[in-house]
Amino acid sequence: MASRNARFHGRIEGATARCAVPGCGHVGEYKASVQPSDFDGPGAWQLLCLDHVREHNMKYNYFHGMSPEEITQAQGPLAGWERPSRRFAHSGADPAPAWSDFSDPLDAIAARFRHAERGPPPRFNPEERRALGALGLGEDADLHSVRQRYSQLVRRYHPDRNGGDRSQESKLRAVIDAWQLLRTSRAFG
Repeated sequence: MASRNARFHGRIEGATARCAVPGCGHVGEYKASVQPSDFDGPGAWQLLCLDHVREHNMKYNYFHGMSPEEITQAQGPLAGWERPSRRFAHSGADPAPAWSDFSDPLDAIAARFRHAERGPPPRFNPEERRALGALGLGEDADLHSVRQRYSQLVRRYHPDRNGGDRSQESKLRAVIDAWQLLRTSRAFG
């Protein structure tokens, strides 16, 4: 069992195996990676004594092979944030309203609890409902069905698919405008 105030972090107490470096007679108490630094996986380990694990760690260079621009970017405060992350669950509570929709912060806070008085707020605003109507969809539509319907209607109304007939252009414009509005709708967020 590891002592509470271990002097060296990462030490395997009670280890009896010899250091993996040939010719070293000390006990290997520290795990050191055998894989190169760019290896992406669980890795393989060897046990080394304190002197050899220090020597092993001094050879490690995270920035090896990176250009100066990549190093600067990796050291920046936003490094790692470009990867997508999961959304937090609501855990039964209503999602917080958009603060920009309210002029008074107290109204924004109260909006989260209004559903108890009047029922839940509508999923789509009137403009989004008109856009759904232009696509021929109801309020139960999800983003995937909106995208499918948009694709079908663009193929149907586009002049290149109608032998150059431009009489359907107004319908095509309405379908494109509806998609542009609905693809960024908070209802699908």
